[in-house]
Amino acid sequence: MDAVYGRPVAVISSEGVDFGGALAYGRRAGGALRRMTFHERARALKALGAFLMERKEAYYALSALTGATRRDSWVDIEGGIGTLFSYASAARRELPDERFWPDGRLERLGREGTFVGRHLLVPREGVAVQINAFNFPVWGMLEKFAPAFIGGMPSLVKPAPQTAYLTERVVRDIVASGLIPEGTLQLVTGEPGSLLDHVEEQDVVAFTGSAATAAKLRVHPAIVGRSVPFNAEADSLNASVLGLSVKPEDPEFALFVREVAREMTGKAGQKCTAIRRAMVPTSLVEAVTEGLRRELAKVTLGDPARDDVRMGALVSVEQRERVRETLEKLQQEARVVISGEATLLGGDREKGAFLDPTVLLCETPLTARGPHELEAFGPVATLLPYDSLEDAIHLTKLGRGSLAGSIVSRDRAEATELVLGMASSHGRLLVLNRDNAKENTGHGSPLPQLNHGGPGRAGGGSELGGLSAVRHHMNRVAVQADPTTLTAITREFVPGADVQEDVVHPFRKSFDEIQVGDSLLTHRRTVTEADIVNFAGLTGDHFYAHVDEIGAREGIFGKRVAHGYFLISAAAGQFVSPAPGPVLANYGLENLRFIEPVGIGDTIRTRLTCKRKIRKDLRPGETRPTGVVEWRSEITNQDGVLVATYDILTLVERARDGFDPPAGESGVQA
Repeated sequence: MDAVYGRPVAVISSEGVDFGGALAYGRRAGGALRRMTFHERARALKALGAFLMERKEAYYALSALTGATRRDSWVDIEGGIGTLFSYASAARRELPDERFWPDGRLERLGREGTFVGRHLLVPREGVAVQINAFNFPVWGMLEKFAPAFIGGMPSLVKPAPQTAYLTERVVRDIVASGLIPEGTLQLVTGEPGSLLDHVEEQDVVAFTGSAATAAKLRVHPAIVGRSVPFNAEADSLNASVLGLSVKPEDPEFALFVREVAREMTGKAGQKCTAIRRAMVPTSLVEAVTEGLRRELAKVTLGDPARDDVRMGALVSVEQRERVRETLEKLQQEARVVISGEATLLGGDREKGAFLDPTVLLCETPLTARGPHELEAFGPVATLLPYDSLEDAIHLTKLGRGSLAGSIVSRDRAEATELVLGMASSHGRLLVLNRDNAKENTGHGSPLPQLNHGGPGRAGGGSELGGLSAVRHHMNRVAVQADPTTLTAITREFVPGADVQEDVVHPFRKSFDEIQVGDSLLTHRRTVTEADIVNFAGLTGDHFYAHVDEIGAREGIFGKRVAHGYFLISAAAGQFVSPAPGPVLANYGLENLRFIEPVGIGDTIRTRLTCKRKIRKDLRPGETRPTGVVEWRSEITNQDGVLVATYDILTLVERARDGFDPPAGESGVQA
């Protein structure tokens, strides 16, 4: 039924579904996804995001039936699609154009350097089973699907029945797009039946929903018996703390009141990150109550399809009754201070799932249990007075683990004490004040770049958090080998591996011609006193270790030494090919280490070796295809001792390929 008028919208069922067959099909179909590189998956994800964005209005129309306003739906629909873009961008920016992900640093396992080790991340060869909640039928699916897709795992999505019709519409469009391999995404609506009975060792299960259901699924015999990774993101009694330092006339006071009201009414309070408990200094309880009363009086209730409505309905009449039951239990230890029945602007009070915002006050928060244990998953919040920061921290912890918490204060010492005190029991903390008020995304808004999850009651899991969510869908394996073999496996140069020296200078080769392991050993150069003096005069760096004979003898080197940056500059003079060619620019320098000093009369030499290659997509307006080549640079002295090492990134011209738009054009490429 729709949440506004109680009219039938869809019929859903999982009757007759072969759950074991669906999972088996996903595992087989996943081979095509695993054969794609990270960058190929990222391009497909970006193209899919653009495809869905063009069809968003159809999703908005259905979303209104779930009780969500246009603003609420924006978070769900465009926020969900935005997650696809975010993961596509992160994968192209941070991951190699390979089917595997070298993880961490190289480990030298033998004294002579002939035995080394490296961790690799490879896709699990199973299906990511994703069980989602009713409140975000689009975002809830896409925020799980995106990292699984980048990680090379197909998804089987099981949405909550109340809003499954919106999820189904988006999935139908994804399948019709043809932008992802067949079998990459499957959808099951209705009851999950025996689905989890068929999960196997290579599968993963991700759940979003109530803490009670998460506890049951976590101990499912198949999950436990087959050691299937299980990630839970559950409801939690999130708190916002108004700092003791805040006065009623401060901007932070108004920010706190608006944030509590916004979190109560956004999605009609049906967010797992919403503020359920508002910790307020005892002296400000009355002022905060009046502020909330004024703010909530501005909230218009009714049909979310109308422009003049700020809060729609709960997702179903059944959900509204559950909230009412919890509200009655909360009133055993708290009293209602703000309530009422607003005039509906459209919708049906009897058949629709409307509930007016309600604020309670618990005057004994340190001894009460209900406000810290019972969650009314709707437009309900409880004010909890406190007298010290220690008490405020303790109150937040009584919720036994939360997804999100916020601190409203401009006092940095106060904010620091609260953050460090609350950190162990929260997955994310927002410090809100006048300095970030314009840009902050709000207490209840998870971001693709940051962790979404929390300890204890919040499920103990973690989603999003940038590429850490991709790791959840991959297996980490330690590979031990000699440097040359490990270079061949990882296609990333390992120090000590065989190199290829060519009569053609590596800077005379295009991106396509350069191979990992291509190397150049330069001519020698003896460092003179004139070099050091001239470099000091050119840069203004007259540090005593370089120019003061007496001071240098008394320093840690016992003699005057060359500037470290002179060594880098001199090395560039050794390996650069000066004539115009395929190398277009210096793109950066990373991992610089100065290891041994170089004094007057020492002789240096540089070895430049191609470490890895990164293809760059054409940006809008660009017509010249390029790639980034990462070079390992090693400067040694006359005794063959390493004195400095660093990685140089160069922008190199490459040939146009099938992922590039025609010359002079730009666009999303699948």
